[in-house]
Amino acid sequence: MSGAADPGRPRLDARLQAILAQDYPRFSDAEFARRRRALADVAAKHGCDHVLVCGENRAGTGVQWLTGWPITTEAIVIFAPGERELMFMEWYNHWPLARRIARDADVRWGEHRGVRKTIEALKRRGAKRVGVMGPLAYAKLRAVAGEFDLVDLNAEYPWLRMRKSDEEIDWLRIGAYFSDLGIAGLAREARSGLTERELGNLVERPYVGLGGTTMIHFIGVNAMANPTTCVPPQIHSARRLAAGDMMFVEFSAFFFYDYPGQVLRTFAVEAEPTPLFRELHAVAEATFDAVTAVLRDGVSAQEVLEATAGVEAAGFTVYDDVVHGFGGGYWPPVLGSKSRPAAPVPDMKLEANMTIVVQPNVITPDEKAGVQVGELVRITKTGWERLHQAPRGFLRLG
Repeated sequence: MSGAADPGRPRLDARLQAILAQDYPRFSDAEFARRRRALADVAAKHGCDHVLVCGENRAGTGVQWLTGWPITTEAIVIFAPGERELMFMEWYNHWPLARRIARDADVRWGEHRGVRKTIEALKRRGAKRVGVMGPLAYAKLRAVAGEFDLVDLNAEYPWLRMRKSDEEIDWLRIGAYFSDLGIAGLAREARSGLTERELGNLVERPYVGLGGTTMIHFIGVNAMANPTTCVPPQIHSARRLAAGDMMFVEFSAFFFYDYPGQVLRTFAVEAEPTPLFRELHAVAEATFDAVTAVLRDGVSAQEVLEATAGVEAAGFTVYDDVVHGFGGGYWPPVLGSKSRPAAPVPDMKLEANMTIVVQPNVITPDEKAGVQVGELVRITKTGWERLHQAPRGFLRLG
C-alpha cells in the first residue's frame, strides 16, 4: 500500500489560472473557426444547406461547443457555412446571459415557440435539406420534418468532439484539477461516522467555490471483512463509514459545464487492506499500467482491449467499463474485458489529442468485492499523458 492519502492541494499553473480567472471563460476566435469548419465539412458530406444544433434541459453539448452557451432549458442553433449562427433559446430571464456568453451568434428569445421560429427562419433562408444534431423533442422534430428534408447527423457528433484541440485539452486539465481537489478534500476530511451523503459534501466543497460544478461523485463503501458490493453506486445512501471499511470512488467535476476530469481511487478506512482487497487493487493497478503501455496515436481499439487480459488471468472480472472516450460526452471506444465485453469492439484507432478514461474496476466473480483505479488521460503521438495529479495507490484514511 502506498501509505496515507496525501491531503495536499493539487496545483494549477499560471497559464491555466488565467483561463479560470475570466468572468466567463472563452475559447479563441481560431478555436471557434476550427469548429465551424469541421461542422461545415459534415454538412457538405451529407448535402445539407443548414444544420440545426439542438439541446434541451442541459442535454445536447453541441450548442455549447458551437456557440459557447451552456444550455439551461432549450436552445436551437441554425448553422450554415459562412453565416452567423442564429439561436432561439429559453427562458426570457436566461436571455441576457445567453447574449453575453454565446460567441458571434444572434441570440433571440424563443417566446416558448422556438421550433416554430426556427422553421420560419429556415424558410426565409430557402433551406431545403437540413441536418439535425443533438436532442430535440419528438413533437418539435416532427414539426421540422414536415417542412424540410431532414438528415440525422448525430452519428457525426462524437467525431467532432473526440478530436480535441490543444485549447480543449487545457480546459480538460482544469476539469481534472477540480476533480483532484475532490479527492484531496475527501482524503483530508473523511472519517468514520460520516454518511455517504456527508462524504459527497466533502468532495464538492473544494472546487465549487472556484467555479467547478459536479458531473458525478460516486462513492461506494464496503466492509472489507464482509464485502457485499463491487462497484460504487450512483446515488449516496445514509450508510455510515466505519473503521475496517474500504471506500471506492469515481469523481468528475466540470470546468464550465462541458470539460470534466475523471479520477477513480480506492481507500482503506482506519485499517490495513485485507489480502483480498490488496490483491484486487494490485491487479487493477497492473491492468491500468498494461493498458496505458499500449496507448499511442494509431493504436486500435482491439489492441487496447487485449491489454486487459491480466484481469482474467488473475481469476477476476470487471463490472464497469475499463476504457471509454471522455470529454464533451461518453465516447468510443467503450471497452470492457474478455469476460465482460462492454459492446462490440469498434473498428477504430486512437488519435493524438483524443482523451480517454482508463479505469479497471476489478471485481470478484461473485460480485461481492471490487476496487476502482484510473483517470482521464490524453493520447499523444508516442504514448499518453496524465492530466490528473491525484496520488495513485491503495490510499488510506485515518
